Amino acid sequence: MTEKADIAVAKFLEHTDAEAASFFDACVRCGECAEACHFFLSTKDPHFTPTYKLEPMRRAYARDKAPFSGLKKAIGLAPKPVTEEELVEWGPLVYDSCNMCGRCTLVCPMGIDIAGTIRKMREGYAAAGLAPEGLERSVEFVKKTSSPMGVTLKALEAQIKHQEKECGIPIEIDKQGADYMAIFSSMEIMGYPEVLGAYAKLFKKAGVSWTISSVAYEATNVGVQIGDGPLAKEIVKRVVDAAEALEVKHVISPECGHAYGAIRWAGPNMMGRQFKFEVVHIIELLDKLRREGKIPPGKKDGRKITLHDPCQIIRRGGLLKEPRSLLDDSCDNFVEMKYAGLTNFCCGGGGGVSANPRAKDLQTKAFSRKMGQLDAIKDLEAIVVPCGNCRTVFEDGLDEYESDYEVLGLSELVAQTLAE
Repeated sequence: MTEKADIAVAKFLEHTDAEAASFFDACVRCGECAEACHFFLSTKDPHFTPTYKLEPMRRAYARDKAPFSGLKKAIGLAPKPVTEEELVEWGPLVYDSCNMCGRCTLVCPMGIDIAGTIRKMREGYAAAGLAPEGLERSVEFVKKTSSPMGVTLKALEAQIKHQEKECGIPIEIDKQGADYMAIFSSMEIMGYPEVLGAYAKLFKKAGVSWTISSVAYEATNVGVQIGDGPLAKEIVKRVVDAAEALEVKHVISPECGHAYGAIRWAGPNMMGRQFKFEVVHIIELLDKLRREGKIPPGKKDGRKITLHDPCQIIRRGGLLKEPRSLLDDSCDNFVEMKYAGLTNFCCGGGGGVSANPRAKDLQTKAFSRKMGQLDAIKDLEAIVVPCGNCRTVFEDGLDEYESDYEVLGLSELVAQTLAE
C-alpha cells in the first residue's frame, strides 16, 4: 500500500467501532437500500447501491480487525489490501453520491446506519488528503474566516444594517445575557439575508431577547461534511465558547441540516460534556412561541404550497410535526407531497455534495426525484424549504429543469403572515 492508503486504512480501522463492525457483519447484500437511494433511482447504476459505497472500509475491517482476520491472513484467505487507486476510484461514491440522508437505513432489514458509517469512512479520506477539492477549499475558508464561503464579520454587519433598515428593528451583536444566540449558515447570510429581518420581527413580537456573536455566527460544520473530526470539534467549540461567554440561555440552530445535527446531537459528544445552554432549532422555537400565543398568525398565504423535508432536520433530527403546524397556521392551501415526512427524498445536495463541483451533474440527476414529487402536485405554486443549503439546491435544480415554482424559507413565511 502507498502512504495515503496506509493513512486511510488506519483511520478506517480506528473508526470501525463495535457498531460499525456489527453493520459490516450484518449486511446480507439484499439490495433494499438501493431502492431507497435517489442516486440509484435516478441513474439505475448499481455502483450507487448504498452498502457498496462502504466496500473499502468493510474490506479493511475484514482483513485487519474482524474475528479470525489474523488466521485468515496467515492461510491466505483474507481480502487483498485496499490500495490508493481503489480509494480514488471510490471517492465519487463516498462524497459525490451520498448525502448521508439516512433514507436507506429506513428500509434496511438489519437497521444498518449507512449514513453514519459513510461519515466515519470520510475520516479516512480526509486524513489521507483524498477529499474533493471543493470541500478542501471550504475547509481553507473556515480556517481563515470561520465560514465555508469566506463570509467575514464585516459582510455580516453589512447584511444586518440592510435588514435593520428594511424592518426598522435593531439587531444586536454580542449582547450579554440574551435569551437566545442565533447562528446562521453562510448561505443564509449572503443568499437569503431576509432571514435576519424575519428573526428580528418575530422575536420583537414574542418579547424575547436575542443576539448574534461576532466570533461565532457561522453554523455550517464542514468538518462533519468532509470527515474531519478535529475540525468538526473546533467549529462546535467556537460556538460553545461564544455562547457561554455571552451567558445566553439558548443557541438557535438555523434552517440548515447538518448544522443542527452537529451542534444539537453530536456536539456534546465532541466536547465531552453537556453545554451550559440549550440548543434549539429555529423551527422548534417558532412552534413553541406560536403555541404560547407569542407570535400569533395573521392573514394566511393563499397559494398552493408544499413542504420539502430536509433530511437532517426531519428524518435524522426528529422535527416532523413542528414545520407542519407552522404551515397550517400560515397557509390556506398547504398540501403534502408523495413520500412526505420521514421517507421524503433528499434534495441531492446535502452532506457536502453541493460544495463539490465534481458532483454537479450527478446532483442534477438526483434532483429529478424531487421534481417528480413536485410535478405530481396539481397547480402547485410554491415550496417551503427550511434549509439554506437545500434552498440553493432547489433554486439551481428548478432552473435546470426549467420550472418556476417559488422557493420560500419557513422563518420568512411565518414572519410574513404574522399578526400585526
